[in-house]
Amino acid sequence: MRFLADESCDAAVVVALRAAGHDVALVRERCPGAEDLVVAALASNENRVLLTENKDFGFLAQAVSTTRVGVILIRFPTRARAQLGESAVAAVERLGAQLDGAFVVLEPGQVRVNRP
Repeated sequence: MRFLADESCDAAVVVALRAAGHDVALVRERCPGAEDLVVAALASNENRVLLTENKDFGFLAQAVSTTRVGVILIRFPTRARAQLGESAVAAVERLGAQLDGAFVVLEPGQVRVNRP
């Protein structure tokens, strides 16, 4: 699967998804400091699911694209960060193609999927 990791995305998620064979591009390498609208458009144009810890992307990703951008919003408190990479890979493997166009909230021990 193809992902775009926002600058707020923890590196553990990127490392774990890449190790699992996924294509993960990084905003900080492609367009550092880009506005949220630019990041959402980039994810849409490249057909990538956006990985972020920025709550604003739920609204932005759905509002600016004609082909709904999938978003994984990561909500892991400090005490649970050790499981972050593993949890992200498990969620991606479980949901697969359901991620396209979905808004997913990834939290310790649970994954919530919302479809527009």
